[in-house]
Amino acid sequence: MDEDELGRALRAAQDGDEESFRMLYRDVQPRLIRFAGAIVGADAEDVTSEAWLQIARDLPAFRGDLDGFRGWTATITRHRALDHLRRKSRRPGSDLPVEELVAMAADADTELDAIDGIATERALRLIADLPRDQAEAVLLRVVVGLDAKSAGTVLGKRAGAVRTAAYRGLRRLAERLAAARADAADDAADTRPLVRGDRSGGSGAEGVI
Repeated sequence: MDEDELGRALRAAQDGDEESFRMLYRDVQPRLIRFAGAIVGADAEDVTSEAWLQIARDLPAFRGDLDGFRGWTATITRHRALDHLRRKSRRPGSDLPVEELVAMAADADTELDAIDGIATERALRLIADLPRDQAEAVLLRVVVGLDAKSAGTVLGKRAGAVRTAAYRGLRRLAERLAAARADAADDAADTRPLVRGDRSGGSGAEGVI
């Protein structure tokens, strides 16, 4: 479905059209699940369910276009995710590790490499291991599809800070994806049988060493 159709669906959903609301849900929910997963891990479904209760309740009062709607739903989801973490704070959890931000040089090709890999489940798991500010910035920019200003509104940060966090996250993600691909190639090489021709006779039979 194209953006114009979704824009019309947004207006119809605000007027109470249930099918249009379902269309919006199908567009936004996969993005919100990935975003929430970077914050709360396996509890992302519960968090987004809570978010959608608020989205459905407040949708008639929403003012903005489709991009604004996506940013608005991401803001609600983030608030519900942080509430969820606060509720769990009295017991040990598996929140994202806190890592020191490291500025690393990167070029456009590396950044595009990372973006290309983000669609895979492995990449999404790697994103969840980034420092939270980087994970959120990458997901809002690349998965939810927000520009830096809208993502900054969600996170309560300046657009420049979001760009920096996304840049560093993509650079770190690209390195981890490259390492994962190298490990997979090494594993494949280790398990590949070595085949050579049997040179002891003229039969041409092959043996496996």
